[in-house]
Amino acid sequence: MASAIGTVLSAGGNAVDHISHEQSGTSPITGDVVILAVPFPAVDSILTAYGEKLAGRIVVDITNPLDFQTFDSLVVPDGSSAAAQIQAALPHSHFLKAFNTTFAATLSSGTVGPVPTTVLIAGDDQGAKTTLASAVEAVGLKALDAGSLTRAHELEALGFLQLTLAVSEKIGWTGGFAVVR
Repeated sequence: MASAIGTVLSAGGNAVDHISHEQSGTSPITGDVVILAVPFPAVDSILTAYGEKLAGRIVVDITNPLDFQTFDSLVVPDGSSAAAQIQAALPHSHFLKAFNTTFAATLSSGTVGPVPTTVLIAGDDQGAKTTLASAVEAVGLKALDAGSLTRAHELEALGFLQLTLAVSEKIGWTGGFAVVR
C-alpha cells in the first residue's frame, strides 16, 4: 500500500518520502502529510518514535485493525476504531482515515472494474480532507467525504469485509467495492 499510495501521490505532483521499518525513529519526517501505511500492530512503535513530530501535520491512518492470524474479527473494542485510538495519541495532528477500503492494485490501476477508484476519507478537519482529496483527484481518482472521524468505525468494518472476501478468494485483489455517484 505504501508504494501504491506513494506512486499515486507522486503522479499528482507531490513529493513523497518513504520511511522503512528499519529507518523508523532515525529518519526525519519532512512532509506536511504523513500516511501511516503500515499494519495496525506497527502503529504503536511509530507513535513512540514520532508522536510529537506529527503535531501540526495531516496524519492519515490506512490501517484495518483485524486479527491477521484468523481473519475473523477486529481487534478494537466494539463501537471503537483504530483511528480513534491513534487520534487520541495524536491530539495535535490533523487526523484522517482513508485508503483502508481500497487495495493497492485498484489504486495503481485507478479503477475498480470499469469504475474509477474512490478513496473514502473520514475526519473532523475539513482543510485536511480537502488537501488529501485534492491530491487523490489530481490523478483521476475519486475522493468521497465519508463524514466525521466517527465514521472510521464503519470504514474499518468495510475494509475488514473486503480483506476477508479477498483472502477467502471470493473477490480478487484487483476488485473491491466501488462508489458510483
